[in-house]
Amino acid sequence: MIRNIIWLSILILLVGCGGDDGPPPAPQGAQLVFPEENSECTTGTDVNQNATQITFRWTASNNTDSYTLTVVNLNTNVPQNISTASTSASLTISKGTPYAWSVTSRNSRSDQVASSPTWLFYNAGAQTTYAPFPAQLMRPMSGATVQKSIANEILLEWSGADVDGDIDSFEVFFSESNPPTTSVGIANATTMELPVGVESGTVYYWRVVTTDLEGNTSISSVFDFKVL
Repeated sequence: MIRNIIWLSILILLVGCGGDDGPPPAPQGAQLVFPEENSECTTGTDVNQNATQITFRWTASNNTDSYTLTVVNLNTNVPQNISTASTSASLTISKGTPYAWSVTSRNSRSDQVASSPTWLFYNAGAQTTYAPFPAQLMRPMSGATVQKSIANEILLEWSGADVDGDIDSFEVFFSESNPPTTSVGIANATTMELPVGVESGTVYYWRVVTTDLEGNTSISSVFDFKVL
């Protein structure tokens, strides 16, 4: 009887130890803190007359043991990346220049990653007013293959922002050539979409020029898509 109890206890222990723990927990996205969204960043350490060192900050995210900070110069679309286990990192960036920044959370035990939102800001320079941020093209995504509507149209969508809050209009350029040079419409400051006529089997290119009330302009990157 005692021997049976001992064997039963061993069996329970073996079953308990051999259980499946499941996949490692996936990391969660971090919340950005500084520089603030759609802001002018005036806090930094001067490196020289053209650049400052900015310390980027975000909150810790669950199931994360490292972060990758990505900061993109919106004038050149050139990114800077730095990896850290901390919730802050410093980079030297150009003055008077628009940037986008985001943070990717990683867990060494998981193949999955999580991305924060992307925030835009201007690194302060000598100017007192700023051109709008280059429009962020949303849909169709670059390189996508899309289905046209029954009206033979595709809806172009983007987002726009400005430190001074004085966007006046968006002008959309759309054509089969790259870069697109044909203006197909002008939208007001609150309208960030435009339907365009398309043909099947054709690759199209598009971009958006943003203008503020002072006449300052910015030009987005060029996206392309193919119509089924």
